[in-house]
Amino acid sequence: MIGIAALAVMSGCSSREVVVVYSPHGPDILKDYEARFEAAYPEVDMQWVDAGSQEVYSRVKAERGRPQGDVWWGAPSTMFMQAAQEDLLEPYRPEWADAVPAEYKDAEDRWYGTYRSPLAILYNSRHYKAEEVPQNWDELLLPKWTGKITMRKPLPSGTMRTFIGAMIYRAPGDDDGIAWLDALHDQVEAYMENPQLLFDHVKKQEDLISVWLMPDVALQRERNGFPFECVVPPNTPVLTEGIAIIKGAPHAEWARRFYDFVTTPEALAQQAEAYAKVPARTDLDPKTLPDWIASLDIEPMEIDWTTFARNERRWCERWEAEVYNAP
Repeated sequence: MIGIAALAVMSGCSSREVVVVYSPHGPDILKDYEARFEAAYPEVDMQWVDAGSQEVYSRVKAERGRPQGDVWWGAPSTMFMQAAQEDLLEPYRPEWADAVPAEYKDAEDRWYGTYRSPLAILYNSRHYKAEEVPQNWDELLLPKWTGKITMRKPLPSGTMRTFIGAMIYRAPGDDDGIAWLDALHDQVEAYMENPQLLFDHVKKQEDLISVWLMPDVALQRERNGFPFECVVPPNTPVLTEGIAIIKGAPHAEWARRFYDFVTTPEALAQQAEAYAKVPARTDLDPKTLPDWIASLDIEPMEIDWTTFARNERRWCERWEAEVYNAP
């Protein structure tokens, strides 16, 4: 989805300064920060393109000869790693660089982690209690869940690409991981085109469950009133979402200002409260964050993200060929 303001600027109709943001964060947060940034800088027209993480990466790559975007805000770290290797990102070291652990940022300052998001099993609390849904990943394959699982269509989604990769990564070998994903595919009743369709589907079809990011489940419950809860399995992948300046950004100075604007302690606290985003920074006052973030107790999957990033595309291509499009 392209922000309404972006339509004007991309056709050359804006007379103000411009900054263009590519993001999978969704229209709620993008509209919010369009208003906030333009209130702080009235001379600027902040425009945004809302698209899945893979779609954003593909856009940035396709535009490398003539970049149209300035800031890439949001996507799993593996995608930023790939983009950095392909020389698509501009180094920028924010003032808070030392407050992010080394594993959540690029050593050459080409991207920094903003949020930490565990994957979870989503369910409709009108239909299920927590103890009635799968408690770990392998329980998704139990016969009782045949036809009861719905998924976001994986390949356009950084979240689901990470899930596919993680299920292969944890297996004894790649073939074992593909076999597990094939068994899961047999359980799936439908793949949805975007997260909002996924949420609506689980809301209406109350006996369905899914796999999605724990903070987004909390957001849909707290902000939009959806009857959602989740189980966070042990050994769950925890995604690091990032931010970067696109190399050759046509509005580089405003790109840096927007980058700084959305990553202040105040902005991160607001994003935690309003959008259930778990900050990656370690220097924030816990009192400024929601209680549920302070009490998080997650058992993360141990992942070498450099190795993961190197293999993700190959794993997803195998899933598409041998699972999704298998005869």
